[in-house]
Amino acid sequence: MQRVLVPLSLGAAPPVPAAAARLCRLHGETMGATWSVAWAASPMTVDEDTLGAGIRAVLAEVIAQMSNWDHASDVSRFNRAAPGNWLALPADCFSVLKAALQVARDSGGAFDPSAGPLVDLWGFGPAPRRAEAPAMAALEQARAQCGWQRIVIDEAGSRVLQPGGIRLDFCAIAKGFGVDAVSRYLSAQGIDSHLVEIGGELRGHGVKPDGMPWWVALETPPGGGGAGHETLVALHGLSVATSGDYRRYFESGGHRYAHTLDPRTGYPASHALACVTVLHPQCMMADALSTALTVLGPEAGMVFACRHALAARFLIRHSGGFDERLSPAFEAMLS
Repeated sequence: MQRVLVPLSLGAAPPVPAAAARLCRLHGETMGATWSVAWAASPMTVDEDTLGAGIRAVLAEVIAQMSNWDHASDVSRFNRAAPGNWLALPADCFSVLKAALQVARDSGGAFDPSAGPLVDLWGFGPAPRRAEAPAMAALEQARAQCGWQRIVIDEAGSRVLQPGGIRLDFCAIAKGFGVDAVSRYLSAQGIDSHLVEIGGELRGHGVKPDGMPWWVALETPPGGGGAGHETLVALHGLSVATSGDYRRYFESGGHRYAHTLDPRTGYPASHALACVTVLHPQCMMADALSTALTVLGPEAGMVFACRHALAARFLIRHSGGFDERLSPAFEAMLS
C-alpha cells in the first residue's frame, strides 16, 4: 500500500524549470556518510564542475567548524579550551549551538550537545569502537562531564564559555545543517529546484524538470514492511530526517546497544522504538528533533510532537514487525 504526504503550505508557487531544463546529479562523501545533489539545470545554470567545487567547499566548511574528528575544528578547539575561557565561534557554528541548546531545553535534556564524553565512552565518536558496555564508574564519570545547562553563550559576541570539561558533539545536528547549507548555496546560484541529501537526511525545493515534485520514500528499518505502508513525501520547502536503532550499534551479553544515547541516563535509548522520522522546514531541526524524540520514546515523544506541532512518525518494534504511530501534524499532510 502506498500513500503520499504533501506540505500543508507551499508558500510561493514552486518555480517551474525552463523547458530545456535537464536533471543533473552530483555525489560524494562527507562527515562519515555520502552526499548527493540533484537539480534542474537550465542552459544558464552554473556548470557542474563549478557547482561541485562549491558544494564541496560548503561541506568542508561545516567540517572545519563542527567536526569532532577534525582536531583543528572550532568545536575541537572549544573542547580543548581551559576552564573559564570564552571562545568566539563562526556564525554558522554558533547558530547550530543555539539551535541545539533550544532542543535541549525543550526536550528536558533528551537531546544534549554536551554529550561528547558519553558518545566517546560508548565508542560512537572519534574514540575507538568498543565491543562491550562501559563500566558503571566510567559511565558516571562521563555523565559528570556533561550538562547542557552548564553551557553559557554570549549572543552579542557569538562566544561560548568553557566552564571546564564540556565537550560539544554536534553529530546529531551537523549533517542536517550541512543539508541546509548546501541547499542555501544552490539557491544562491539561482538553482531553485533541487534535492539535497546527506546520510539519508534530505531537503527539497521546487520541482523536477518534468514538473513532478521531488518524491522521496520515507526510511524504514530492515524488515519495515510490517508497518504496512510505503510513504512518499513531496519535498518542496521541506526536510526529512530519520533516527533509528539499526544504523550503528554493537551487541554484547545478549544486549543491543544503539548509537542514540539518552544523556539523562548515560545509556543508549532502550525502549521499543525502531525509528522516528520528522518533517520540518529546516533539516538541522529535523535532524535534532528526530534524535530527541527517539530518546523520549513513543509515549513521551508523541506528547512532545503534539505539543510542538511536529510532523513525526514513530515505528515501534514488536515480535511480529512494527506498529506505526503518527502525530496529528503528520496525519494532516496525508493526501
